[in-house]
Amino acid sequence: MLNLNSTINLDLKKFWRWWRRELSVWVPDKLKQLISDKQGFIIVRPQNGQLLLSYQYQEQIETLGSVDRNPDGAAQYAELLAKDEMLSKARVVIRLNERDVIHKDLVLPAAAKENLQQVIAYELDRYTPFKAEQIYFAAKLLNEDNEPGQIRVMLILTTREILDTLYADVKTIGITPLLFDYEGAANDFESDDDYYNLLPEWLREKTARTPQLIVGGLLALVLILAVTAMALPVWLESQAVEALQQKIDEVEPEAKKVKAMQLEIDTLTEHTKLLLDEKTARPPLVVLLNALSALIKDDTSLTYAQYSEGHLQMQGESASASGLISLLEASDYFANARFVSPVTQDKVTGLERFQITVDATKPPPTEPKAELDSGSNPQDAPNVEAEPGVSEDTDVPIENRTDNTDAPKKSGGSDGTDGK
Repeated sequence: MLNLNSTINLDLKKFWRWWRRELSVWVPDKLKQLISDKQGFIIVRPQNGQLLLSYQYQEQIETLGSVDRNPDGAAQYAELLAKDEMLSKARVVIRLNERDVIHKDLVLPAAAKENLQQVIAYELDRYTPFKAEQIYFAAKLLNEDNEPGQIRVMLILTTREILDTLYADVKTIGITPLLFDYEGAANDFESDDDYYNLLPEWLREKTARTPQLIVGGLLALVLILAVTAMALPVWLESQAVEALQQKIDEVEPEAKKVKAMQLEIDTLTEHTKLLLDEKTARPPLVVLLNALSALIKDDTSLTYAQYSEGHLQMQGESASASGLISLLEASDYFANARFVSPVTQDKVTGLERFQITVDATKPPPTEPKAELDSGSNPQDAPNVEAEPGVSEDTDVPIENRTDNTDAPKKSGGSDGTDGK
């Protein structure tokens, strides 16, 4: 079950060791050999007056043999190192067995993790039958599921007599150990840098700081290069975006002006199109008058006409007002002809008085004739002129269409009128 109340402890020292180990994978082995003269580990196990030796390098273990645990073992150990140059660069670990070590699992408060050695040393008489001055001990933190606020620790100890005697024997042979550990809880040199060590501080080998500083510097350089490789493209991209933004800011005012001008041009174009469409939707007034003159017969006269917004309203007299409606409907220039008021008859002339309104339309386009019919004379075509004084939205009196200047006049009329 997930415990959301558990405290997250971040061990920066442990994290740095893990990060350094991960980065060291990218460092070539030859470069590592140039930096450090130590490669692998020689594991020494005491057994029956002898020392059993094995070589461990990158999770591979090779048995080397054994040497005597006395001064004669020095020559044997030197001969063993002479066989392989890699052995002379290995670090030595003394690994104690069950007979030489006592171990015990402890449950301690989580706060004790910060000063684990001091806490155990203070309570050592409770955990072992020995006094503090009689033993060497180390604590190994167990990575197990614990109760909240608690940690599990393995206490590993050996008597000073056993360790001091073994240390003196290996020094006589010419072995300088890096650390002492226990085979039941052996240190993992490949995946864990947090070693425990039963060897006291005053007996430990003094390691040179220069190789560590070089390795640390190289790892830091690799880290810087990795961060640079990730950050440089982003920075270059941001610089390019910023340069483009500056150019956009420079041309943006002009672009806005051009856009405003284009909008104004589009508006004017649209208005012009509307005006042209309005103009071309109906034929000109002169054309309408010519068409009207061609339709009206001699027995019809107009006394009034008004043209407004595509509508033509006419008043006049005709021998057949209903026939005039048919003539207008048959024309391509007029449509929807209708009487505005009832038709009446003039008692004097006997003609029908009418008031008609009609809609002006534009005729469909027709293909022009290629040539005039044979025998026809262009001068014989009717030449209909617009009646003078007629305009849109204007009430205009219309002369009697029945007056034909080409017709012969009857004489003898005392009132000066034409005879019909």
